[in-house]
Amino acid sequence: MGEKVVAGAFDLSDRQKYRKKLHQCLEALSGLLAERRFDRPRNLMGMEIELNLTGADAMPKMLNGEVLERIASHDFQTELGMFNLEVNIVPHHLSGRVLDQLAEELRTGLGYADRKAGEVDAGIMMIGILPTLGRDDMVRSNLSDVDRYALLNDQMVAARGEDFSLDIEGVERLVATAGSITPEAACTSLQLHLQVTPERFADVWNAAQAVAAVQVALGANSPFLFGREVWRESRPPLFEQATDTRPPELRNQGVRPRTWFGEKWVGSVEELFEENLRYFPPLLPICDEEEPLRVLADGGVPQLKELVLHNGTVYRWNRPVYGIADGVPHLRVENRVLPAGPTVADVIANTALYYGLVRAMAEESRPVWTRMPFSAAAESFETACRHGIDAELLWPRPGRSGGLTRVPVTKLVRDELLPLAASGLDGWNIEPADRDHYLGIIEERCKRRTNGASWQADAYHRAREAGLDRGAALAAMTRRYGELMQGGDPVHSWPAGIPEP
Repeated sequence: MGEKVVAGAFDLSDRQKYRKKLHQCLEALSGLLAERRFDRPRNLMGMEIELNLTGADAMPKMLNGEVLERIASHDFQTELGMFNLEVNIVPHHLSGRVLDQLAEELRTGLGYADRKAGEVDAGIMMIGILPTLGRDDMVRSNLSDVDRYALLNDQMVAARGEDFSLDIEGVERLVATAGSITPEAACTSLQLHLQVTPERFADVWNAAQAVAAVQVALGANSPFLFGREVWRESRPPLFEQATDTRPPELRNQGVRPRTWFGEKWVGSVEELFEENLRYFPPLLPICDEEEPLRVLADGGVPQLKELVLHNGTVYRWNRPVYGIADGVPHLRVENRVLPAGPTVADVIANTALYYGLVRAMAEESRPVWTRMPFSAAAESFETACRHGIDAELLWPRPGRSGGLTRVPVTKLVRDELLPLAASGLDGWNIEPADRDHYLGIIEERCKRRTNGASWQADAYHRAREAGLDRGAALAAMTRRYGELMQGGDPVHSWPAGIPEP
């Protein structure tokens, strides 16, 4: 969705033309795969983090245009809401001291961005959902002033044909409606990219799906939405409902939502792109002049712009990505499960766990997805979103006896997954000191059963017990979160509650 598009109306024939181009793109992708034209293994990873802008009072600031103008760096871009930014970290080789390098680059970049935001009395907040966002903030006028967002909103609203409905029942129940997709902007994420060869793609994607519940449970950082305490990681249900173009009748027929965990393990990358074409009508039927099959026949590398654009409007938690670098096509798995924050140390710890696990699990002789039905992975993902670090997940029993058991995520990680992640990081040739430091943060989180979501909820309830009303407690908690985020110590070590005034 990073491509520049110009807002405008579509003719009735545009979707038919676009659908035809999509199938040509899929055929061209199959041709590239058959001809083995993709990049060799390079162990490349990338990272994107979505951010919030807040004032000194912890309330959202609709100033991303002004802040980006002051930052003046291509590493920072707009996101959907005017209170959002995104920072992109250039690709790195997964080896050596890359984890510490990433941490230093993030600290430097976010610190610079925060200073520039301060010039307009704003600051950077790295958190899954900003607790002080209100329903009144979720209006179309607070979408970023970018044509592609306006066009995407208009097309999704037209496809829906009525207001979007939000109904999330957790600790409390949130019921709301929205006349635009702006509530989607409340979700700010950490996105991790891994370049893979076509032969390894399915194993890496399946591994990423299998560990998604673990990622969410340990990294949950979004317990509040529009003043209500809902799920420990409320981004997934919010994102699904805020992008749901299906009226109730289509949901009742079993039509898939555009925000989708999926429904099966895969055997190739083609399966995922083919599903996109089979299940999801185009939202932005913008055709490029390229003829992908002609380009392929002439020995060139097609851009496949229609396929890429359509893929950007299907919100998988692990998304296939086609790209071209230096004239050579490549494939990536984009992991979109994690919320942003709380600190740079936490972000890099989450990153280390993910890259270690997918490497090790993709290379196992009896990988977990051959011992667990996909439905169990999907069920565990929802359980992890609801309960965070207190979740009990479905997982294959140890040994060869088979079957599933339900195990506390903290026990699963400490007993089985941390050693596996360490071996995966060794496979990437990560420096042992970095490996142990960042996986040690994950271990301490498990020991103390504390992550961003549990800290937020605890601090909020302590503020309520001290006599603050709901709004004041959320604001006080968010301000304290911001102070500790700036301090940089990982969230498991944060002091409880809010200091007395």
